[in-house]
Amino acid sequence: MAARRLAILVSFSGDGGVEVVVARLARAFAARPGLDVDLLLLKARGKHLARLPEHINLIKLRADSAALATGEVARYLHRERPDVLLAAKDRAGRLALRARRRAGVAVPVYLQLHNQPSRTLARRAPWVRAWWRWRMARSYPQADGIIAVSRDVAEDVRRVSGVPARRVAVLPNPVFDEDLLRAARTPVDHPWLGGGRTAPVVLGVGRLIPQKGFDTLLAAVARLDGVRLLLLGDGPEQAALRARAEALGIAARVDMPGFAANPWAWMARADLFALPSRWEGLGLVLVEAMALGTPVVATDCPGGPPEILDGGRVAPLVPVDDAAALAEAMAGVLAEPPAPERLRAAVAPYHVDRSAAAYLAHLGLSPETP
Repeated sequence: MAARRLAILVSFSGDGGVEVVVARLARAFAARPGLDVDLLLLKARGKHLARLPEHINLIKLRADSAALATGEVARYLHRERPDVLLAAKDRAGRLALRARRRAGVAVPVYLQLHNQPSRTLARRAPWVRAWWRWRMARSYPQADGIIAVSRDVAEDVRRVSGVPARRVAVLPNPVFDEDLLRAARTPVDHPWLGGGRTAPVVLGVGRLIPQKGFDTLLAAVARLDGVRLLLLGDGPEQAALRARAEALGIAARVDMPGFAANPWAWMARADLFALPSRWEGLGLVLVEAMALGTPVVATDCPGGPPEILDGGRVAPLVPVDDAAALAEAMAGVLAEPPAPERLRAAVAPYHVDRSAAAYLAHLGLSPETP
């Protein structure tokens, strides 16, 4: 029996969450017998490329933008006729649909979306929002299916694009695997995380941007005597957050070491992981922390956290931008941490193997699918 072929169209423009997800999925897909994987790259940058197995067929498109790559992708589709084309994010999705029309082939095209379109468009000019909504409403219904990373993203996609609910599926992202769990056992060279610590350590991880709500987390920490805060990440709000910590009188209890290539080792040693976001597509770092058994607190923001935490039944959810409620929840979890096994069980569907199996079943590429 001939091997089946899955094509993935994506832009690897750095080391963001989408690159992480696609790289993990591609590795898991390529490990399945009887399935060949072609990875079509609009851009080919970032450390995740080096982690792809050799037997994935990397196709680096000459065009480095979706607007210019239609012909190349159409020629690929006409020549190779993959069984399915999975396109990551909006621009790649619309490119895939244009290319299929030009190629005149019947290759099924699925779009994978990681964020709410309305959030992406919120700060754009009204005419830009209208134009983008028109393009989504025109193109998305042409897809054979849309895959969203959370129920909130799925609902937003349906609302913005008009795609019927039966065409939008929510599938678990591939967030963690055995490599991540092994990496978490790596030692961390930070005095607050060593043995014999004298104060509990709260950890936040993410880009230092307003969306992540780290200003609220600082205000919450200021309400908790003796608690220390580590913020991992870089971004334009770094100076403002440092100034905020100074103004709150907690600069000595806050450290911002910058970007960490292995944040999981920090997560595994923290007493509490806090996600104070104003919105998320899914919230990869929340799942990662829970997979390591680290106690968590999150905001009840649009996106994945309420879904991951089962409406607050797994771990506390607090209102967005409410420093007092966040501080109270953090104090409660630090005083009575949940059983690590409960947290790990809640995120078991996000293991790479289970996520990949769910994707292949949805795409009609499971081994038992004729």
